[in-house]
Amino acid sequence: MFPTHRPRRLRRTPAVRRLVAETSVAPRQLVLPMFVKEGVSAPVPIASMPGVVQHDLDSLRRAAVEAVEAGVGGLMLFGVPAVRDAVGSAGTDPDGILNRALTAVAAEVGDATVLMADCCLDEFTDHGHCGLLAADGSVDNDATLTAYRELAVAQARAGAQVVGPSGMMDGQVAAIREALDEAAFADTAILAYSAKYTSAFYGPFRDAVESQLSGDRRTYQQDPANAREALREVTLDLAEGADAVMIKPAMSYLDVVRQVAEIADVPVAAYQISGEYSMIEAAAAQGWLDRRSAVLETLTSIRRAGADIVLTYWAVEAARWLRED
Repeated sequence: MFPTHRPRRLRRTPAVRRLVAETSVAPRQLVLPMFVKEGVSAPVPIASMPGVVQHDLDSLRRAAVEAVEAGVGGLMLFGVPAVRDAVGSAGTDPDGILNRALTAVAAEVGDATVLMADCCLDEFTDHGHCGLLAADGSVDNDATLTAYRELAVAQARAGAQVVGPSGMMDGQVAAIREALDEAAFADTAILAYSAKYTSAFYGPFRDAVESQLSGDRRTYQQDPANAREALREVTLDLAEGADAVMIKPAMSYLDVVRQVAEIADVPVAAYQISGEYSMIEAAAAQGWLDRRSAVLETLTSIRRAGADIVLTYWAVEAARWLRED
């Protein structure tokens, strides 16, 4: 008896495998997160994220051009201010580091890529939370919405084509959409961090933005145990006018990415976060796995799960590999 079915026929050669591949990754689907630090004159390496830096404005502009030349689809900017306060005023200040960076990158690359801004207060507050604090120390949801409105308009005015509210405040998309429309930024899109989970894998990112957080964000970020709740959050954001939705982290939540992709009628993004990046870099540095193969496999898995857009710190390098292939 010989096998009647031989699936291996479709794996025989690289050409056959390319022909029948069900999932692909293209440079245009990748977004590069970038950090820009106030008060420095050269890039500052981030020890817990090998290969990633806090840029100064000049190096940020150069890196943006490099990303465009590699074919990367977008850039997501995060600011690291020199001075923080309780209300995150550096975020709305036109001379704040993130807004100056948005203006600089917009002038450098124009419409050659999609310029995005993280629309959250955590980088700018002296307590490290994503919102304003009430007298009892809790995060005041509705007061924070007012702050987000001002933050989003400031970022759009500085040059952001897309704002990414990541604070997981109830009603944040509706509040930001209304504010942008009232300020004549109706064309500025919202990439909603709709399902952002409390995760142990954020550690290196907090080094990158020099987070002042003490405690945790469990009262507003999602419980890792919950998937149906993510669908509720996504449904609410869609109803409030989100132009795209995001799941964060990506690799530990591929089931959520799949479920969201099945219900969303807008593009779905997933963020391959700092800890996911750093653990692969650490294993590769030890020679425990092949770095290039591991990176491309993880990106393919995120796309296979249903993500149309992947935020990844490997965006430029992966884009070059993909173009070579």
